[in-house]
Amino acid sequence: MLNPLKIADKPIPLLLDNGSLRPEATLSLRRLAGELSSEVGECVWPVSLLHSSKVDPAELGGEPAQTFVRFIKAMYAEGHRRFRVLPLFFGPSGALVDYLPERIRQLQQTWPELEVEIAPPLCPGDAFAEELVVGMLADAVRTAQDQLGLERPRVALVDHGSPAPAVTAVRDRLAEALGRALASEVAEVAACSMERREGPEYDFNEPLLERLLRKPGWRDGPVIVAMLFLQPGKHAGPGGDVARICAGAEAAYPSLRCTMTPLVGEHRDLISLLARHF
Repeated sequence: MLNPLKIADKPIPLLLDNGSLRPEATLSLRRLAGELSSEVGECVWPVSLLHSSKVDPAELGGEPAQTFVRFIKAMYAEGHRRFRVLPLFFGPSGALVDYLPERIRQLQQTWPELEVEIAPPLCPGDAFAEELVVGMLADAVRTAQDQLGLERPRVALVDHGSPAPAVTAVRDRLAEALGRALASEVAEVAACSMERREGPEYDFNEPLLERLLRKPGWRDGPVIVAMLFLQPGKHAGPGGDVARICAGAEAAYPSLRCTMTPLVGEHRDLISLLARHF
């Protein structure tokens, strides 16, 4: 492990995810932080915003998960004042634009010397960054298509679903670009959400994946479900919510066959994208 404190005048970088009660999410975050550390030549700490500290350390190799406020307090007590957050988020979710800045402000009320810089999310509207993400998604779709010998399947690009229109706008841009990238290789690319909040003000999340898979054309043949998720967990892991939705649609429509792609966090180019912040 690289020494995280060897460069005293540089901010300490931490790779931040939202956090999960599933150990596989923290293990994935640690893997990514380790690979990024090797890529950039300095230690990048794996830290979750919330939740992960509740995971039994026995499921994490005996090492408890780090969460943001506890991590900052511990490092501040050791004399460190400057930090740089690298968000493991596709777009500007409320966790990044509201919750995290508020936690930082609260800490600075006690420790005015604390400095925390938040880097942009993975898809901040930067054309090159979004092109890299689209390339990762296209690779995953093509791999699934080749492995199964599928000719012009439909592709559903699914994310969690967000109360923030700006996050859904990122997904929609990616879906449009993915459609252009795959062009003649697939029949159609559509964006959809795994879930949404109730109320017409959240209609921008539509269609839900379960509704898309029941539409004519979609329910009648192979569908590649392109996973706009970074890490495994309750939603995107084996037997998770997306897999359950796909299984339910297949049970209702015998001609439908869904194939879920690997997660974006498993693609080799993600580390290169994260390394752009150094």
